[in-house]
Amino acid sequence: MSLWVVVPAYNEERGITATLEALAAQQDSDFTLVVVDNNSTDSTVDVVRRFAKENPDLRLEIVHEPEKGTGAAADTGMRYAIGQGARWLARTDADCLPAPDWTARVKAAFDDGLRLVSGQLLPREDEGLPAVKRWVLVAAVEVASLFGKIRPGNRDPRYLGPYVMTAGCNMAITAELYALAGGFPRSRIEDLHEDRALVNAVRRHTRAYGLRRDVVVHGSSRRAQAWGLRKTLAWYADHRYRPEIVDIR
Repeated sequence: MSLWVVVPAYNEERGITATLEALAAQQDSDFTLVVVDNNSTDSTVDVVRRFAKENPDLRLEIVHEPEKGTGAAADTGMRYAIGQGARWLARTDADCLPAPDWTARVKAAFDDGLRLVSGQLLPREDEGLPAVKRWVLVAAVEVASLFGKIRPGNRDPRYLGPYVMTAGCNMAITAELYALAGGFPRSRIEDLHEDRALVNAVRRHTRAYGLRRDVVVHGSSRRAQAWGLRKTLAWYADHRYRPEIVDIR
């Protein structure tokens, strides 16, 4: 199996079914899904097991990672997939809805020669966030992406190509490049943005990466709704806002 999809999950019993349904409904179903339970204290694992039983056509495996953090969980899932023979790796998160053609578009991007694919992240439309606020959020992300290209932390003479903001919940990478770049840092979400760290590691090895706006995932806006847009953007900008509770559920 060439493509493996990795989904880190922590206490997502209420929402992960929608993510699993979106993956089960992919137009290109030729992939294996790995859900990484990040030491959940709720019934996340039971929900996933039940879904797997009810949807036998979906190749779904569960692995466990007790070390807290999306970086650790994602890395465990990626390395598990590589150990099982994966050629291509894709990641989304347990509160996201990949578009129906997501896996097909990921494969097309790899076929075009990309070794790391950065997809288009849009807000979910089913969480009660008004359309105007959704598009304000989209615009803010675009501005942040432009700023990332000139941000001092993303500039280094060792980098072979320009910075491309890559959301961890909508990205894909070849297994070979993932291992070469060192993978996601096994960090806590409070300490480091593991997706940015991986992209910058990749930039030391290749220019074969880029944004593909046809690779679409709809991400949760629950942080924006809980914290407000300004604080949410500050959180993603080097954790300038540090809430007491990061894992919004």
